[in-house]
Amino acid sequence: MKKQAVLSLSGGMDSSTVLLRLLADGYDVTALSFDYGQKHRVELERAQALVNILTMDDYYVEYGVIKLDGLAPMLNSALVEGGDEVPEGHYQQENMKETVVPNRNKIFSSIIQAVALSIANEKNTEVHIAMGIHAGDHAIYPDCRQEFRDADHHAFTEGNWDAHRVSCITPYLNGDKFDILKDGVRCCDQLGLDFDTVYSNTNTSYKPINIDGKWYSDYKSASSVERVEAFIKLGRPDPVSYADEGGVVNWETVRTHVEQILNQA
Repeated sequence: MKKQAVLSLSGGMDSSTVLLRLLADGYDVTALSFDYGQKHRVELERAQALVNILTMDDYYVEYGVIKLDGLAPMLNSALVEGGDEVPEGHYQQENMKETVVPNRNKIFSSIIQAVALSIANEKNTEVHIAMGIHAGDHAIYPDCRQEFRDADHHAFTEGNWDAHRVSCITPYLNGDKFDILKDGVRCCDQLGLDFDTVYSNTNTSYKPINIDGKWYSDYKSASSVERVEAFIKLGRPDPVSYADEGGVVNWETVRTHVEQILNQA
């Protein structure tokens, strides 16, 4: 039997790269996305699109979307419908804490732990859960830190029979988005996938812009700034299409704006 993994797949760059890595490492993957009323719900479309691309290349992924959108009215966060405006700038700025969704990763991990344990018991095997959290998230999002992951896993093992069958993979916990992209290049090469096709079907923007029915990424919110910075370091344009209040913009405009922000940070 192939190795088994359950992945929290947001549709963003980080978890999408974890999906590639799991496939490259020979896992059967169950990927779950979460609709929690996020403003950037386009990420769910991108997750489905990526799964479709992988399927066409004979990499089957069991995929589902967990509906939690009823939570949105009860959550205090700029990222959910009805919340404040998503702030712009760099993650080092204090106002970026407005993008925290209370207990988000705990909610997600509880569900993928439950699914993983169910698979483990049904198939009498060990199962890994996987998440795309990374070091760039540590300052703003406490539930992306090692201390939280350790405490969360301890609670899971204390609260469930046979929990020893489930362990956690967080391959980028001590890396940043540049490390993630470099691994994405490696995984695409190993799997025979086109890098630009894969990453054009991811969304990192917390403020996506719809123009004539097509979604574009913004390049001013902190999540987008961090992504663009990684592509600048990689030395290649981001294949995602970008726009601002004036319309569609080219990569040179995006790169120049982000470099100015980074120089001021």
